[in-house]
Amino acid sequence: MNRQLFFALALTTLAFCFAIRAEDEVKPIKALYITGGGYHDYAKLTPLLTKNIARFANVTFDVKTGEKDALGAMKDPKLGEGYDVIVYNMCFQVQTDKKVPIDEDLMKNAMRVTEEGKPTLMIHCAMHCFRIGNDWAGCCGLTTKVHDGFKGFSTKKPSPDNPIVKFWPDEWKTAGDELYQNIKFPDDSKALLTAYSIDSKKDHVVAWTHTYGKGPVFGTTLGHDMKTAAQDEYQHLLANGILSVCGKLGDDGKPVKGYGGTDSK
Repeated sequence: MNRQLFFALALTTLAFCFAIRAEDEVKPIKALYITGGGYHDYAKLTPLLTKNIARFANVTFDVKTGEKDALGAMKDPKLGEGYDVIVYNMCFQVQTDKKVPIDEDLMKNAMRVTEEGKPTLMIHCAMHCFRIGNDWAGCCGLTTKVHDGFKGFSTKKPSPDNPIVKFWPDEWKTAGDELYQNIKFPDDSKALLTAYSIDSKKDHVVAWTHTYGKGPVFGTTLGHDMKTAAQDEYQHLLANGILSVCGKLGDDGKPVKGYGGTDSK
């Protein structure tokens, strides 16, 4: 083989290898994380969760926090553009007095984005925002307005084969959380985890999936503070929720190729 032909073949092989490598590379899921409000220590929760969710899923977060940035983002007509998923972990505009105005334009804009197809996560107090009427609850996939006092409880798995919770322990407990009581759990939502309330003497759904319009939704009412949020299982649950709504979670409950987190590397 002459030298010219050898170098031509070598360059062709090298180019082919680089093409395969580029094809195998995947971009991380890009998440818009909207947080802030009262009743919760979001200053501690946000870095803990965003860092540790990335252990289980290939995801990066752009955090918008506080009334100016978070609510400003929700009001933006371009809300969600450039992102694969929106995560709401917030406690804004909880209605306790009918004289306190609710910004319906803000709420409706966020609902519109999900309805048009944007994958969405609803975490804990996000379910208790905008509590006049049931429009927001329809987007969340669960209606709830009250919760038990802060205490420990355990969960059950009504859908053990669902990929999101395949990993979830049969005997999981939190040392303390707020158990949100369900007022309405619609037929088109699917219960993934439940917990028994000693206050209402009933089981209540605490993690579920839902579709609002074209938008896939994962929701959980778990996660009031560090008692739950610091647990690996909870962080893994949120990661699987993100992977699932973005279509990156396999039927085996594991991320599809390229979407595993730092713990899988």
